[in-house]
Amino acid sequence: MRLCSYLTEKAIIESLSSEKKEDALREIVKILHERGIVSDEEKYFSALMERESLCSTGIGRGVAIPHAKLKSVETVIVSFARSLKGVEFDSVDKKPVYLIFTIFTPEDVPEDYLSILARISKIAKDTEFRESIMKASSSQEIMEIFRREDEKFEEEGSG
Repeated sequence: MRLCSYLTEKAIIESLSSEKKEDALREIVKILHERGIVSDEEKYFSALMERESLCSTGIGRGVAIPHAKLKSVETVIVSFARSLKGVEFDSVDKKPVYLIFTIFTPEDVPEDYLSILARISKIAKDTEFRESIMKASSSQEIMEIFRREDEKFEEEGSG
């Protein structure tokens, strides 16, 4: 499963300014709305916050994967946001988050949803990947790093 099948350069946020979870999620959804990726800013933000109320999606190693299923979503939406300062996210390791992958899916697409979560979790464990994303100087460069990860994944026979 190629992550780049779902993630586009338009959905990459190079640098978040927010340093707290709720503010960061609101900022991400606002930018996605401004870019025409999500339709209803408040509905998408509320869905993420509802999911976060169950337990934090901060998985450790500076990574969070906030996600939500919505009836109004027609196809899977994946975005990526980077924070150079770090976001307090209630992560399992109690450390700040720097890489935030946001996933919105229709309510009836569980296979894609689980595959994307698994794929992101796998690449998030790669220290070299995380370091190269943090050093990237543009959204184009970030997208190229994701493309290389997809190629590496397919070469390993996992795609």
